[in-house]
Amino acid sequence: MKCKICNHDVGVLFKTKVLNKYDVEYFKCTHCSFIQTENPYWIDESYSSAITQLDIGLANRNYDLAKKTSLIINTFFNKKANFIDFAGGYGLLVRLMRDNGFNFFRQDKYCDNLFAKHFDITDASIQKFELATAFEVFEHLANPMQEIDEILSYSNSILFSTVLQPSENVNPSNWWYISPEIGQHIALYHYDSLKIIADLKGLNLYSDGKYLHLLTKNKINSTLFRFLCHNKIANFLSFLFGKKNNALVEQDYQYLKNKIK
Repeated sequence: MKCKICNHDVGVLFKTKVLNKYDVEYFKCTHCSFIQTENPYWIDESYSSAITQLDIGLANRNYDLAKKTSLIINTFFNKKANFIDFAGGYGLLVRLMRDNGFNFFRQDKYCDNLFAKHFDITDASIQKFELATAFEVFEHLANPMQEIDEILSYSNSILFSTVLQPSENVNPSNWWYISPEIGQHIALYHYDSLKIIADLKGLNLYSDGKYLHLLTKNKINSTLFRFLCHNKIANFLSFLFGKKNNALVEQDYQYLKNKIK
């Protein structure tokens, strides 16, 4: 087996029960520290529900990410452009971003759109976007390099979240993010893994060093990016400038009313 990021050798890191019944080996790359599972033969079973029942932080996470995404777009991107949330789940982030005044659409092949109906990729008049968001997606990718290319087909910039490895010797007993009980986290990243992805794709990497990251062809101020990712700062700035953009609620209401007719 070779690393799915850089194609270097990997070694067995640990073995654990996945879905509480399958003995699965996890491998770590000797070069970029990327952690991958053996072939995820259990993956269809793990997605019997698109959103795992353990994801109790979904609503609060989307609320926090909407605030930070709004600040990042207002600072580094064209806020009047079109945006897409890749693997957008129930559509909650899309609805929040549209409420914040950004023309967001949702893409998801597997999950029902509950909060942003008629704002799917199939409803957009374009196929290329200013920015793609991909929150809590990268750790689910069975073939990261190919699937990242799919996201890049929508935009040259990807704002994404995934928790970086907190230490060199992680295992299910000291890092909750592995989550073998649900079996969906099959790709776990080190900062070095993301840097190599950026280099191989010809992109710049900006990261808060923990959770929120940006791959983009643009060159931006890395210190300012980390500043905007900080929870307390994002909350404060959102409080000050939260109504900077006009919400699309009224516009969307009229659009949806006409769709129903």
